[in-house]
Formats: sequence, structure tokens, C-alpha cells
Amino acid sequence: MANNHELATFAGGCFWCMVEPFDERPGVVEVISGYTGGEIENPTYEQVCSNTTGHVEAVQITFDPKTMPYQELVNTFWQQIDPTDPGGQFHDRGESYQTVIFYHNEEQKRIAEESKQKLEKSGKFKNPIATKILPAKPFYKAEEAHQDYYKKQSFHYRLYKKGSGREDFLKNNWQPKFNKANLKEQLTPIQYHVTQENGTEKPFHNEYWDNEEEGIYVDIISGEVLFTSKDKFDANCGWPSFTKPVDKYQLTEKTDSSHGMIRTEVRSRRSDSHLGHVFNDGPVDRGGLRYCMNSAAMRFIPKEKMAEEGYKNYLYLFD
Repeated sequence: MANNHELATFAGGCFWCMVEPFDERPGVVEVISGYTGGEIENPTYEQVCSNTTGHVEAVQITFDPKTMPYQELVNTFWQQIDPTDPGGQFHDRGESYQTVIFYHNEEQKRIAEESKQKLEKSGKFKNPIATKILPAKPFYKAEEAHQDYYKKQSFHYRLYKKGSGREDFLKNNWQPKFNKANLKEQLTPIQYHVTQENGTEKPFHNEYWDNEEEGIYVDIISGEVLFTSKDKFDANCGWPSFTKPVDKYQLTEKTDSSHGMIRTEVRSRRSDSHLGHVFNDGPVDRGGLRYCMNSAAMRFIPKEKMAEEGYKNYLYLFD
């Protein structure tokens, strides 16, 4: 492990569902599914699932804290689980599915405990927070079939995440609720039409299609960082186009069969706003994707104003 990298270890129930939220995020080097917390060396999946080993299913994350602070990883962890369930997670029951934050140093312990206390005091949940905070123990990598399961078995993974009850719980308990009446007052007509009614603005007649200034593009509603000018390119389509998002976790993708076409819609995870679509006709040497976005769904913040607007932590994008 590189000197500037750290480890974070989280148990959040079935480890299939705990890789996707952290994988491919800025500053995250690797996410491994495995077992930890027990005494048996190199346990098998079957042994751990028997709930007799003391181990829990977990993920171990190698990350660069300068780009991805540990606090952000902890925040993401909470938003993947039901922290009030002491007996497992959703339809997976037993000690191997309990939720735990395993800390690797005293600073991680402090951050985890403060985060847990803040959640308890927030009153977000009626029941006590059951997630444990424990010192890290030896971590054993799970069988290869369980690594990156959300990619290898994407269809089954989606069915499982939905069928287990996790997906609906996360949406109902962790996704912010935005009042549409308030949004209608706050947004311009085109911003509301695009974000709340899945609309599309006119090509070549929108604010950012030809913007070449350095800076970031944030969600017009939530303020989450979506794209950077470094990944913007001229697709000659009349809408702002990007090769990749800053943090893929901030986006969700859905199949869109409207207008007699099959397309992949891109939405903001936090605000659930319609942003645009992603296509496979982008620059091949930059990944081959084209995130075709609506200017009306975003706000541009010039590089020189990022710090004063609260986005200082994202200046590393321009180093």
C-alpha cells in the first residue's frame, strides 16, 4: 500500500451491496469484499453465513484521504444501511450481516464515533443506532465470485438489491425530499421543466453548450458536484457534453424508452433530478462515453470562485 493511502473497513450487511457505493469514486483505489471480526483464519463464504465464526461480511477500501476524506466514506456508509437493525440487514439475518465500522487508527475512531453521535442526536430514526464501532481485525478476502458482484452479475444484483428491501429503504430514508411547489418558485421555467418533468432544452440555445471556462458544474438543486470543465468536450450536438462525471456515485442511470428510443437516462442521486442521457459515442481515447447534459439542470462555478462558494476541496481537480 502506498504511503499516502489508508484503509477503511465497513460491514453493512451483504457485501455485494457495499462495493458499488464506494467503487470508482475519486480517491478510492480499491474495494475488496471479505470477512473480518472473527477468529477463524481464511473462512469460506459458507462458514461465515453459518453465523458461527464471529466474522461479518465487509468491504475494505484503499483510499487517498487527500482526495476522498474518511469522513465522506463514513457518510456514504451510513446512507447504505439501516443503522437501527441489530440483527442483520433487510432480509439477511444473523451476526454475519450486522453493521460495523472497523477503525484503523484513533482518528478514524474519533470521526466514526462523532458521526454516530450526530446521527443519534438528529432524531432521524426513532430506534437507537445499533451499528458498532470496533478496532479493525485481520481481513480475509472473499472468494473471487463475490468480488465486484454488482458488475459481474449486474442483473441478479439489481434484483437482489430491490427484492431484499434495501433499495426502497435507502430511497425512503436517506434520499432528501424536495418540495415541488417550492422548486417551482425557486427555479426558472426551463430549469423546472428539465429537472422535474424530464424535459430537454433546445440544442445550441442553452447556457453552457459552448462554455470553455475552467470550473465545475453542480446540480442546480442540491449543489452536488457533477462535472468538471476538464472532462468537457465539443460533441457538436448543441448540449454540454462530458466524458465522465467527477464522482459517479452522485449519478443514477435508468433505461428511458420514451420517444420511441431506448436510451440511458442520467439523474442526480441526491435530488433525483433529470440531467440528460449518456451515450457510447464519446471520444474513444477518453473512455468512449458522452454524458449529454442539459445546461438548465446545472450551475457553473468558475475555478476562481470555487473556494468562496464552498468547493475548495474540489480544487484538486485542476492540479
